[in-house]
Amino acid sequence: MPIKKSDLYSKLWASCDELRGGMDASQYKDYVLVMLFIKYISDKYAGQPYAPIQIPAGASFADMVALKGRSDIGDQINKKIIKPLEDANRLRIKADFNDDALLGADKEKVERLGNLIGIFESKDLDFSKHRADGDDLLGDAYEYLMRHFATESGKSKGQFYTPAEVSRVMAQVLGIAQAQTSLETTVYDPTCGSGSLLLKVAEAAKNQVSVYGQEKEEVTSGLAYMNMILHHNAGAVIEQGNTLADPKFRDGGQLKTFDYVVANPPFSDKRWSTGFSPEADEFGRFEGYGVPPAKQGDYAYLLHIIRSLKQNGRGACILPHGVLFRGNAEAEIRKSLVRRGLIQTIIGLPANLFYGTGIPACIIVIDKAGAAARKGIYMIDASQGFIKDGPKNRLRERDLHRIVDAFNTLDDSNPRYARMVGLDEIENNDFNLNLPRYIDSSTPEDQQDIDAHLNGGIPEADVQALGHYWAVCPQLQAALFQPRRTGYLDLIVTPAAIKSTIHQHPEFQVFTQAMNGHFDAWRAPVAQRLKRLTPGFHPKELIQELAEGLLAHYKHQPTAEALIDPYAVYQHLMDYWAASMQDDAYLIAEDGWVAQTYRVLETKKGKDGKPGKAVDKGWASDLVPKALLVQHYYAAEQAELDKLAADLDSVQAAQAELEEEHGGEDAAFNGFDKINDKEVKSRLKEIGRVVEDDEDTAAELAVLKRWLALSDQASVLKKRIKKLDAELDAKAYACYPGLTAAEVQALVVDLKWMTALSQAVYGELDRVSQALTSRVKDLAERYGQTLPQLAQQADEMAARVAGHLAKMGFAWK
Repeated sequence: MPIKKSDLYSKLWASCDELRGGMDASQYKDYVLVMLFIKYISDKYAGQPYAPIQIPAGASFADMVALKGRSDIGDQINKKIIKPLEDANRLRIKADFNDDALLGADKEKVERLGNLIGIFESKDLDFSKHRADGDDLLGDAYEYLMRHFATESGKSKGQFYTPAEVSRVMAQVLGIAQAQTSLETTVYDPTCGSGSLLLKVAEAAKNQVSVYGQEKEEVTSGLAYMNMILHHNAGAVIEQGNTLADPKFRDGGQLKTFDYVVANPPFSDKRWSTGFSPEADEFGRFEGYGVPPAKQGDYAYLLHIIRSLKQNGRGACILPHGVLFRGNAEAEIRKSLVRRGLIQTIIGLPANLFYGTGIPACIIVIDKAGAAARKGIYMIDASQGFIKDGPKNRLRERDLHRIVDAFNTLDDSNPRYARMVGLDEIENNDFNLNLPRYIDSSTPEDQQDIDAHLNGGIPEADVQALGHYWAVCPQLQAALFQPRRTGYLDLIVTPAAIKSTIHQHPEFQVFTQAMNGHFDAWRAPVAQRLKRLTPGFHPKELIQELAEGLLAHYKHQPTAEALIDPYAVYQHLMDYWAASMQDDAYLIAEDGWVAQTYRVLETKKGKDGKPGKAVDKGWASDLVPKALLVQHYYAAEQAELDKLAADLDSVQAAQAELEEEHGGEDAAFNGFDKINDKEVKSRLKEIGRVVEDDEDTAAELAVLKRWLALSDQASVLKKRIKKLDAELDAKAYACYPGLTAAEVQALVVDLKWMTALSQAVYGELDRVSQALTSRVKDLAERYGQTLPQLAQQADEMAARVAGHLAKMGFAWK
């Protein structure tokens, strides 16, 4: 069975559990990523004489497995596995597998390393058949781990990872995807960290490009090169060292120049000038601009990027917002950059995106080719587009797509999001580039109408502000409001009836039907397209095709776009892809339209900490889940089971009601330690025959007999349910081998994928009606009572309180 991303991720995260406690995430990441790397290259390249990565004899993952249980396992891994791999491939693997301080000593270390190796021995992690194409399962897994490690590492350790979504935005705004690229095309990151940003840019190119990176931290630079290998960029050149003090990429006495440069340098680096004299910089990086402040290194990195670009080169750099408005030396540098036309675009990002800091940052896009003719800077304020993701914020697919779309089209239609700002306007602001000076992205304040509060009525201006709803449903406004006086309206339905009035209005029903039909118009051909998928297709290319088609489908429907955000519909597809559909796609890409079943085995650790015996927990199928198969082929059997389950719930509820009603002092169940068949029967036997005139005992007897009768009913129902469930389980299990490809296609595409997507997209219609309902209700409640009416009510309440107090002998003045 092919590897599923979700399974791979869970296995890798389980390996982290083996190391937690003795070290923090910034340390155990080194061990887990090295294990992943060695397992992958061993599965892919062991025994291949001309492979891009050489596996020396005795240095494969299988050789590491053979070391399990040895008292010197850590030392042997260092000497027999790590060192030969480093020597054969110019690697820098700094994880010390014999570190007692981190891994424990003696038996503890032996068990910990053995367990860690055992996780990677799992049959689910066999990478030998993984295809080296655009669907880079291992590279994505590496990125998954890096993201989680950065989250756990804390504020001071997260600089080795740039969030993937930000990296993708930078890759797109560079324009490398549209350029004609080749191995002659060069891409460079002077502060490459683990290499994630550099790789995203390289992956965006149509053809393979030459990749260069430099990283100050030795361990992180080693991780970067391993990352390059996992992403099929073994030819990448990754150097270690301080880029500003000792740039490794030179052309004679000058800096080497590149076609594209990207960077996410350390924010406001206070030690940027350590190791060299900026005033006498041999590479002339600050000539014509000025030397950045001694305690603010942001512009030092940006000027290094500019100097490292070819004359027609393009760059993108992540910097804190302070570079846009700070004064003194930075103001002069900023003025020079603007006057030279080097800054093409500034993109403001949400706060709390990055793992090393919570402050907001921006992307500054440098374009040398268009500098001479530049008349302005295109500014995008994307600070409001994000989703909370644990302790951090994260760009959604819709957010990054919207940024790139605005950048590509220079869209000025929403000045609260993006606009082209002329150089004269920037000069009038003394070259301060702070985005709020040019773009007001704040939510408009909801104004209170004093006249309406005094004299009643809903301001007509507030109702007209909902014009996008009335444009689609022109008569709906008249169904909700009527004139009260000039400029003011009354709600003509009760607040409780607003939602039903909207839903039942003929125009809204027509709109709903039209939107359902609009989705169906996309779904029908796409479903056929999906059913034609054959093994070997590229899932990443598939989702890009589907998602772009869906977005365009809603963008080109004016009626839909008026009320339904095309990017919201797009996000539903991307969410479903990430949650479920991509795993299905990888299964189909490997095995075709075959619904395989497998046993679910659960292994728990024993008291000694070692894995116990595997327990069979039944069976499952990933591509066609049992519930889906049953829904289509055994609906009657499932309906009978559901009815029996409902009957059982009813019986058990009646039992619980009896227990609650008769559980007090001197009641039937008083004194019971546990209420079960054994205890109830014992009490009945104790009571024996009831004297006719003993009403209390007779009542107790009746309650206990009633409870026992219900218990018998529940027992019969449970046995029936268990029997039918076992029969249905057997029928379903036996059905899978006989499913044809066409049947699997219908189950997966029509009943699984399209049903889930349609429910999500149709939910947007509920959001539309709910938003309108909520706003109308808010306006009705806000102006439902005038100030004089409220004052009169207050006077009446005060009089009532005074009257009550007078009766009690008090006087309220």
